[in-house]
Amino acid sequence: MSEILLIDDDRDLTQLLGDYLGGQGYATRVAGDGREGLRALFERKPDLILLDVSMPNKDGWETLKRIREVSEAPVIMLTARSDEPEVLRGFSLGADDYVTKPFSFAQLTARIRAVLSRQGQAKSGEEELRYADLLVDLGVKRVTRNGEPIPLTPTEFKLLTALMRRAGEVVSPDELVKEVWGPQYANEIGHVRRYVWHLRQKIEPDPEHPRYIHNERGYGYRFQV
Repeated sequence: MSEILLIDDDRDLTQLLGDYLGGQGYATRVAGDGREGLRALFERKPDLILLDVSMPNKDGWETLKRIREVSEAPVIMLTARSDEPEVLRGFSLGADDYVTKPFSFAQLTARIRAVLSRQGQAKSGEEELRYADLLVDLGVKRVTRNGEPIPLTPTEFKLLTALMRRAGEVVSPDELVKEVWGPQYANEIGHVRRYVWHLRQKIEPDPEHPRYIHNERGYGYRFQV
């Protein structure tokens, strides 16, 4: 049973959502603010974190920064704003997805399943992907360049491997959305552009002049050294 840590100061929401997720087969732990959430993270080591943005003591942004210093657990941000700067801020800090309030519990559960599925095991018989100085170890989900580790979120890792497995091919945003995020994200092509930008900041020696992930304007993206 996957365990979810819900960090939100809205007690009515956390009570109802915790009960709902329990009925969907998830164990839940609730924390009322960022400080309490970080303590629960160290104690429980959850499989996924639902993190509200607006909270007392430590807000969601501060809490996410600290989470990413100590954990690779996927994080879904819960936010009342869906504007581009807000979304980009979450992705740049290491969020795996975001859901705008108000949301349906069924919608959120679908997102939870999709994010957890991105942490699935490597394909049978496939152990690593290597191109030039970039190495992806699929068994331990570790990326290195010239032997130096590059920390990626589960979504960034899956996007990179999706492109590397089709090295030399042009992969459309539609194909990437279906493979990395799942069919329920079909109308959110913007995820691809945002995540490619952030992935480049991490893996490219010079993100302004990409060595690995190239744009094919009007068609998609191509991984090629």
